[in-house]
Amino acid sequence: MLMLDPRRLRLLDDLSRLGTIAAVAQLRGYTASAVSQQLATLEREAGIPLLERTGRRVRLTDAGAALAAATDDVLLALEQAEASVLAARGTAVGTVRIGAFPTAVRTLLPTALARLAERHPGLRLHVVELDPADVPAALRDDRVDIGLVQDYDVVPRAAARGIQSAPLLEEAVHLATRGRAARTVADVRDEPWILAGPGTLCRAAAVHLCRAAGYEPVTRHVVDDFATVLALVAAGQGVAIVPQLAAVDVPPPVRLDPVGTTRRTRVAHRAGAGRRPEIRAFVDVLRAVAEELPHA
Repeated sequence: MLMLDPRRLRLLDDLSRLGTIAAVAQLRGYTASAVSQQLATLEREAGIPLLERTGRRVRLTDAGAALAAATDDVLLALEQAEASVLAARGTAVGTVRIGAFPTAVRTLLPTALARLAERHPGLRLHVVELDPADVPAALRDDRVDIGLVQDYDVVPRAAARGIQSAPLLEEAVHLATRGRAARTVADVRDEPWILAGPGTLCRAAAVHLCRAAGYEPVTRHVVDDFATVLALVAAGQGVAIVPQLAAVDVPPPVRLDPVGTTRRTRVAHRAGAGRRPEIRAFVDVLRAVAEELPHA
């Protein structure tokens, strides 16, 4: 029976996705030499060539590609086994790395973190701001343990392989304009837009709404922070869409009108980690906090 080190299997899987040893080394915080040595050891353990080297480039052999493809299932089984052991222990301890978008960091997490610290003093909580679109990769790469993912009903997203998620909250989405009169997305076709950065769901939702109204938005500013977006709208710099969770401390010149669209947030983790006590504790507390928010 082959005895393959899961840590080296992860490096092989990283190489299959990222394409270069340098990229794997950067992701894992190793030197390129250390990654090469670990992969060479994995080849000796497997007893068959896993890599082909052509000059400075490296590619997976057919056997290496097959082994990399099986790595997800191996790591999932190992994480499930570890989670079962920890669940039997029942105590939520250790470090939980949380990836969350800035609005949630400001509105949801302070209360959740305080409650977790009080109920589970053995937990060490570490928060990093992440765009929801980046969370699945961060979970897969083991850079975070739990994260917040999103979609809009007009821009649905398929679940990422190896990731499980549960509903957290749904929010109405508003059109933010300067003035007193109610306006629709169709009404502001001649206004400049303040859009989120390329690749973000918020930008995709705004563009979808504009196209549904028969036009392409003209971008004046590209801003991801909703507090800054509202300040720019107040200054007459354009219009924007803003979810309910971000609609706090709205400057008086700004009017918010619902656009009939919903943003949906889910709390996600690797598929094998669901039974870990620290993950369950975090999810339970975060969902309780979300239910207390006026997010409808």
